[in-house]
Amino acid sequence: MTGPIVRTGPVGVAIIGAGNISTQYLDNLTTFPDVRVLVVADLLEDVAAARAAEYGIEISGGVALALNHPDVEIIVNLTIPAMHVEVATAAVNSGKHVWSEKPFSLDRASGRGLLDAADAAGVRLGCAPDTFLGAGLQTARRLIDSGEIGTPLTARTVFQTPGPESWHPNPAFLFQEGAGPVFDMAPYYLTALIQAFGPLAEVVAVGSTARPTRVVGSGPKAGEEFAVEVPTHVSAIARFESGATSQSVYSFESPLPHTGFIEITGTEATLSLPDPNNFDGDISIWRAGDEEWTVIPATGPSHGRGMGVVDMARAIRSGGEHRATGTQAYHVLDAMVSMIESVQTGAFVAVESTLTRSAALPEDWDPAAQTLN
Repeated sequence: MTGPIVRTGPVGVAIIGAGNISTQYLDNLTTFPDVRVLVVADLLEDVAAARAAEYGIEISGGVALALNHPDVEIIVNLTIPAMHVEVATAAVNSGKHVWSEKPFSLDRASGRGLLDAADAAGVRLGCAPDTFLGAGLQTARRLIDSGEIGTPLTARTVFQTPGPESWHPNPAFLFQEGAGPVFDMAPYYLTALIQAFGPLAEVVAVGSTARPTRVVGSGPKAGEEFAVEVPTHVSAIARFESGATSQSVYSFESPLPHTGFIEITGTEATLSLPDPNNFDGDISIWRAGDEEWTVIPATGPSHGRGMGVVDMARAIRSGGEHRATGTQAYHVLDAMVSMIESVQTGAFVAVESTLTRSAALPEDWDPAAQTLN
C-alpha cells in the first residue's frame, strides 16, 4: 500500500472515541490553526453527535465515517485501551496516520504488529503522553542536555494514591488487564525518564494486590463491586542503556496521595521535575554545596493534550520527524510488560526494544501559531 496523498495547508483530523478525554483534545485541536477537526466518531453515534455539536464540528457518526473521509489525514484514537490496536490498525489500513492515547497496546505482539503495519503502509504512528512536549519537561530536558547537572546518573519517581474508584464513575477497566497503576500511569514517568536518560535496558519489580475486589465510590454505579485483575502496587528498578538507574513506585494502595514526584540526580546537581502528567510546572535544582533549592521557571508552550498531534501534523507537511513516536510508545510498553513479567517471575527482565531520543523542542515552538498555509 502506498502512503497518504501529499497535501498542503492544515492537516485534517478525525477523533475516534468521544468519551471524557476527548474534551481535553478537542478544547485544543479546535483552536490550533495547523489542524482541522473534520469528524467526531464513536461506536455510539449519538455520543459522537453530542460531542461534535458541543464543538461545532459538522460531521459525526460511526468509525467507518472517520476512516473513509478523504480529507482526514490523522486519526486521533481515543478509544478504550483494549481497542487501541484494533482501531489504529484499521486506520493504518485506510492510509491514515494515527495518534493514539496511551497505552500504545496491551502486549508486545500486537504493538509490534502495529509498528510493522504502519511501516508497510508508509504512515506515521504517534502516541500519548505528549506531556513531555510541555514547558515543564522540555525545560528540564534542556537543562540536562546543557550539562547543568553533569552526567545524569539516577532517578526516583513516585505515584501513589488510594486508587481511582473513589472518584471515577466507571473505574473497573482501570483494574483490568492493560491498566492498573503501571499501564495507566507509568507511561508519563517512563517517557520523562527516557527523555533524560535514553532507552531502558532491563527492569526488576515486585508487586502486590491488596484486595481482590473494589467498590465504585461515585456516580450511578456507586456501591457496585468489581474484580481487581492486576497488581495494584508495583515497585520497580530500571537500568538504562546509558548505565543510569531509576527507582519507581506505582500504586493504587496508598491512603496518602503522593504523585508527580520525579528527581533526577547527576554528578553535579539534582533536578526536581514537575508532574509528568502535566504540561507545565517549574523545575528546582540543588547543586553541590547548596543549602536550598533554586527554582527555575519553565519556558515554552503548555497548551495541553493535542500538542503531539500538532507536532506530527507539521512533520507530515515538512517530511521531518515528529517527537512522540510509535517507537517511543512501544518502548514504554515493552518496559511496562517487562515490569509485570518481573513481578511474576522475580527476575530481571530485559527490555529488548530500543530507540533514539527525539530532538528537544525549540524554546519558541508554539502549537497555537499558524505555520501551514
